[in-house]
Amino acid sequence: MTTGMLAGKRILVTQAHDFMGPMLCEVLATHGATVIADEGALVEVDAAERAVENAGRVDVLLANLAIPAPATPAVEVQEAEWREVFAALVDPLPRLCRAVLPQMSERGSGRILVMGSASALRGMKRTTTYSAARGAQLAYVQALGVEVAPLGIQVNAIAQNFVENPTYFPPEVQANPRFQERLKREVPLGRLVGAREDAEFAAYLCSDAAACFVGQVFPVCGGWAIR
Repeated sequence: MTTGMLAGKRILVTQAHDFMGPMLCEVLATHGATVIADEGALVEVDAAERAVENAGRVDVLLANLAIPAPATPAVEVQEAEWREVFAALVDPLPRLCRAVLPQMSERGSGRILVMGSASALRGMKRTTTYSAARGAQLAYVQALGVEVAPLGIQVNAIAQNFVENPTYFPPEVQANPRFQERLKREVPLGRLVGAREDAEFAAYLCSDAAACFVGQVFPVCGGWAIR
């Protein structure tokens, strides 16, 4: 459904070709937003600042960060894996926020929404590195959210799992009968959350109607993390 709830808002979506990026860009645009889709890697120290500078005015920062999740037993995790995952998922987040917060603070308004993971909310085997990084994202959101709320800036996160997306649940994974059995066994909803369903919720959190949420983490996972 097309609405104008994001009309006039300039929304910067990072890593726009991965994870939830493609669907986010599509849905945000249908609600009237001007979408700045940044597809660059943000691992370099100055990459986040460049992305914000190139975007110009940013009313909403949608931090969409993703990396293929390692499945390494904890005792076998090497320093390189730990550093690589945190460099991709955690380090860019404060850099992005430091870059965009001054202009939001000057205007007295703004939104930051992080597309995170419910792997930080429920233990999973062989995901210590990935889950720790996603957990750091959520802790950062909660702390930053209460710090900048008095400035008129809302910071929140979606913690998702079992949501249709090309990075973690591509078509070949979805087509696997064993995966479909896992869905029915582990996810109360019994299916993947649709990419559009998730993106529509993200669009709402980017809108003026969601101005009351401060440092909150919203699980979107078909009931998987709250069983």
